[in-house]
Amino acid sequence: MLLRKILVAIIITATLASCKKVIESEPTHQLDGTTRFETIEDFDFALTGAYALFRSGNYLGSGSNAFVNMPDMLSDNLNETSESLGNYQTMSTWTYAEDEPNIVATWQAAYRIISQANLLLKDIDNFSATDGPAVNRIKAQALAIRAMVHFDLLRYWVEEYDRNSTKPGVPYITTFDYEQKPSRGTVKETYDHIEADLQAARAYINSGLDKAINVTGKAYIDIQGVNAIMARVFLYSNQLDSAIKYSTFVINAIPLSTRTNFPNIWTDASTSEVVWSVSFNAGEGRIGDPVYFVPNNRSSYRPNPTLITMYDPVNDIRYSSYFQVRSNRLVVSKYLAKAAQVPRPDGITNFKAFRTGEMYLIRAEANARKGGANQVTALADLNTLRAARINGFVPGVETGTVLIDAIALERRKELICEGHRWFDLKRTTKTINRANCTVFCTLAPSNRAWTWPIPIGEINANPNILPQNPGY
Repeated sequence: MLLRKILVAIIITATLASCKKVIESEPTHQLDGTTRFETIEDFDFALTGAYALFRSGNYLGSGSNAFVNMPDMLSDNLNETSESLGNYQTMSTWTYAEDEPNIVATWQAAYRIISQANLLLKDIDNFSATDGPAVNRIKAQALAIRAMVHFDLLRYWVEEYDRNSTKPGVPYITTFDYEQKPSRGTVKETYDHIEADLQAARAYINSGLDKAINVTGKAYIDIQGVNAIMARVFLYSNQLDSAIKYSTFVINAIPLSTRTNFPNIWTDASTSEVVWSVSFNAGEGRIGDPVYFVPNNRSSYRPNPTLITMYDPVNDIRYSSYFQVRSNRLVVSKYLAKAAQVPRPDGITNFKAFRTGEMYLIRAEANARKGGANQVTALADLNTLRAARINGFVPGVETGTVLIDAIALERRKELICEGHRWFDLKRTTKTINRANCTVFCTLAPSNRAWTWPIPIGEINANPNILPQNPGY
């Protein structure tokens, strides 16, 4: 079974120099679940290893790139170009099957991170008496990681996001046991586990402040990171009051960036409005490669022309922060380089997993969907974000469905290539209509492609994981 292989091969990447940078090093040892950590520092090293696994090419890195650019490549935000090598064509044309390598690799990468989180939680309570605050701090982050990654799996592998859906969910793994053959459970049960882990993480963080989690950077999930994850989960599950509550916590704690500072976020010269950022350094991969491969100036996927017309290229700071004309064509330059390397860009930047901008959009959408008097608050949040990004913005006056559509458009413009568009269309049951397109231009809400297949290798080894998703 793929999950067993993941557990047997799980690697602890031991290395931490500061909250800003994870040192490049070879793994010092492998664990099969029988080796026990001897000090609380061992758990800290293992926690760093869990964060390092997010850099996998098949999670945030330049392999399947499942939670950075892939949701835009699958959707109407990006069009494949003649420069493409075709590595992701099966994905962006929605023709994948049970043995699609990009899908298999994403499944494996996600469960590797989950396995590392479970390894952290396995025996850490043995140190509660002597290192209680540290235990709580580490447990909080491990639980938050476990919950978020299961939620990411849910986003691709379940048919619908309704909170109480009895459709098949994803296997929620809470123990480090390579003999287990888990079932999928239901979507409701998956959400039950996600929410329980996140609530526990909040409680442990509040009682585990033996040292600041983020001293000089945003490399670790702190209390606002947990709140941001919860806000996103509650928006998807249509728990609107909770989405409003937790997004508000983040908004009150971490202000939006100024227009002057906004470009600096994308060169990692600033962590303004960044809630949690996954660190990438030289030799650890480039998160923008599938779309724009900076070293060879290859633009495999370009922004859809219709989307581009929705920006004000002069007054909207996002336009110049996200796109550049290079070799006479517009490319996605959002992940061009860190500040010191901008004159000679190398494509290496950190991934901003959660930002305050998203939190404003979550709160705006939740209030707009509640309707009535809540629309006033929704419009205020939408106008606040637009004014923060667009010089001279005149406040909008949208209401009703026009307001909801305006928020959806702003999500599209604000969050391009940050891992959202495909899921936004899926959760709102929209049809994809790609502009400037000749083949594979339309995807109806009923198409099987909206739900990825369980990898065939997993099914062959673990019949408990059936049923397969419809159409595969």
